[in-house]
Amino acid sequence: MEAIVIPKRPARKFMPENFQVSDWETLKPFLEKLLERAINSDGELKQWLRDRSELESVVSEDLGWRYIRMTCYTDKEEYSKAYQDFIQNIQPHIAPYSDQLNKKVLDSPWSKNLENLSGFNLMMRNLKKEVELFREENIPLFTEISTETQKFAEISGAMTVHANEQEMTLPQAGVLLQSTDRVKREEVYRKITERRLKDKETLDALYSKLISLRHKVAVNADFKNFRDFQFKAYGRFDYTPKDCFDFHESIANEVVPVLNEFAKDRKSTMKIAELRPWDKAVDAEGREPLKAFNDGKELTEKSISVFKKLDPYLGNCLEVMKQMGHLDLESRKGKAPGGYNYPLAEIGVPFIFMNATSTMRDMTTIMHEGGHAVHNFLTMNLELNDFKSPPMEVAELASMSMELISMDEWPVFFPNDKELKRAKRDQLEDIIETLPWVATIDKFQHWIYENPMHSSEERKKNWNSVFDQFADTVTDWSGLQEGKDYLWQKQLHLYEVPFYYIEYGMAQLGAIAVWRNFKNDKQKGLKNYQDALRLGNMTTIPEIYKAAGIKFDFSRAYIRELMSFVKEELAKV
Repeated sequence: MEAIVIPKRPARKFMPENFQVSDWETLKPFLEKLLERAINSDGELKQWLRDRSELESVVSEDLGWRYIRMTCYTDKEEYSKAYQDFIQNIQPHIAPYSDQLNKKVLDSPWSKNLENLSGFNLMMRNLKKEVELFREENIPLFTEISTETQKFAEISGAMTVHANEQEMTLPQAGVLLQSTDRVKREEVYRKITERRLKDKETLDALYSKLISLRHKVAVNADFKNFRDFQFKAYGRFDYTPKDCFDFHESIANEVVPVLNEFAKDRKSTMKIAELRPWDKAVDAEGREPLKAFNDGKELTEKSISVFKKLDPYLGNCLEVMKQMGHLDLESRKGKAPGGYNYPLAEIGVPFIFMNATSTMRDMTTIMHEGGHAVHNFLTMNLELNDFKSPPMEVAELASMSMELISMDEWPVFFPNDKELKRAKRDQLEDIIETLPWVATIDKFQHWIYENPMHSSEERKKNWNSVFDQFADTVTDWSGLQEGKDYLWQKQLHLYEVPFYYIEYGMAQLGAIAVWRNFKNDKQKGLKNYQDALRLGNMTTIPEIYKAAGIKFDFSRAYIRELMSFVKEELAKV
């Protein structure tokens, strides 16, 4: 594939070239044009869909930049106001028009011709789902939910502690949990926990409000609970809540025992009487923490190098993002927590947001988000915006696979062979730790929304019950119960994107299988990976996984098989 030049925004055919989303009144005429336009042939319907896609791309990208700026600078009021303005004064007006446009397509006699066309068939299925879910009375509720979720980023982004004789964000302070000084680790752990607990009641009340609002949305749409509504809203046509419960059981039976082995080994290697939560991130053999890079500039350059060594095309993707200023990687005060890759629908080049300090975890985070970014590049030229938006189970396959297949090029970050082996071992052990945490968050959410009228005390009790099912039995939490009670509050997905978490588990299993194929035949494995991602949202999840040369399967037998492979690879490191 040829090297990517800096992309230009495709010429607009429906919207004016200089149009910018300023307010609802300037946007409204274009939606009305689509609504009023007659569709008299198969070709006219396809052109109508292309025009709608262009309009949606313009609007989506505008919202994208408002969100990006708001999260990069939570302390800048103008960015928060711009985002809120869209959520409160533009989005609610778009929703009823979107419903009418969906119905216009479905009511068209020409739409029958789309039912058997790749990509269009899934789009039609999605439109039917949207029409089924739409309720006018939910529009103000969605606006309120969006406004409330923004508060989580503001609360979390303002959290700092005083450590190492300076004010630090929680991600920055978290790096100190890798210190070989146990007293220092405990001190920092307690400071972070105390800081989180200062806002425990605020965050608890915020979550309760979100649960209540989401339950109202579900009931309005004739669903028993928000979980069932959200499964439909996410377009989960290929699996059910029952499959999620099976996944939880498989993880409890096949992965948690391995987690226990790791914890026992860690306690033994560290020669400590009790393994405490602040002993989990430090190197068990007492070595200084791995430092993958010095600053954001070095992280960027080394990441581009890793991707280029894998495939020049992949490196070019990150190079383009760098040149366009689409990378904001370093942690700083006033920045929202977490990391994301935000697709920008019109230009096609996404934006990566991170809170990097200097750790190995930061390095794997950019591998992860870079996998998402590559996915956006590979789908950039698909005909409709709908085709470019893959299901989350596929989106996370892109990112988690990249974490693993990039490992062969990690000498860029770790030229020392011993450090490289440590990094690879940490990555593989992290997989074992990730799967139970995914099961924890997902199972917790099922209970939350199946029992929306629960009290804070019942929530706390259930959290501990679920946490204990998937945690190792070695770690000693004595004297730390309150911190444990509210550990869930650090998981932004619970607040911002409910039920978006099981995908990480499914995709992690898929990523292990992609990596296994890659190790057997690098060229073929990488080709299958990219071919699968190019499909975007043109076919079903199982078919995309099949294109990658793997199975969409989370049965106990398959998880056991993949865990055996990971353990074999760990033994080789």
